[in-house]
Amino acid sequence: MRKLVGLALVAGALMVSACNTVEGVGRDVGSAGDTVAKTANDAK
Repeated sequence: MRKLVGLALVAGALMVSACNTVEGVGRDVGSAGDTVAKTANDAK
C-alpha cells in the first residue's frame, strides 16, 4: 500500500510540473509567432 501511495504522489507531481511546462512552451511559441508576424508586417 505504501508503494502505491508513493507512486500516486510521484505521478501527481509529474503531472503538475508537465502542465506548467506545456503552458510555458505555449507562451514561447505564441511569442515567436507574434515576432514573425511583426517582422512580416514591417517588411511590407
